[in-house]
Amino acid sequence: MTRNNQTPHGGNAIAIASRLAEREGFLALFNNGMRLIEETASYLDGPGRDESKALSRLGSVAYASESMRLTTRLMQIASWLLLQRAVNDGEMTDGQGRDEKAKVRLGGLQPSRAGSGWEELPDQLKDLIDRSARLEERVRHLDVGLGGESFGSSTPAAQSGTKDALADQMARLSAAFSTQDDR
Repeated sequence: MTRNNQTPHGGNAIAIASRLAEREGFLALFNNGMRLIEETASYLDGPGRDESKALSRLGSVAYASESMRLTTRLMQIASWLLLQRAVNDGEMTDGQGRDEKAKVRLGGLQPSRAGSGWEELPDQLKDLIDRSARLEERVRHLDVGLGGESFGSSTPAAQSGTKDALADQMARLSAAFSTQDDR
């Protein structure tokens, strides 16, 4: 997996990203990502479920939307990591891996820290959100270094579709919770 990367000054850059993807750096990133996914699932299915019941209506809506963003972000990260592992293990060529990873969309569902109810969210959920965002950024940098496309470069129509779908889900959640009395 050798790449000839030209620097702006005409020299060749060392392909650090490809070396990281092939060695211990990737294994550590992969293991970290999978542990975070397991930790998040355990939290959302256990303590998080109990903590969400004590939130106000706005807090409940924020919890639902942020946990949805979190799980979506982690599933996209997992997809990318599994594809890169398949490339590293020789199960896919670099080209096949790039083609499949181009379907992965990261960066589109950022946390809404300024939104209503954010301050009510449990600290553990906020921690998981922050850690997933940092992991996502590491994956994005590695992918760009491997010659992949920037995840934020999806077409405007695709971005709009994602935003519209999320807005629709948020409206449904808000409507569902607005019929209940405030706690």
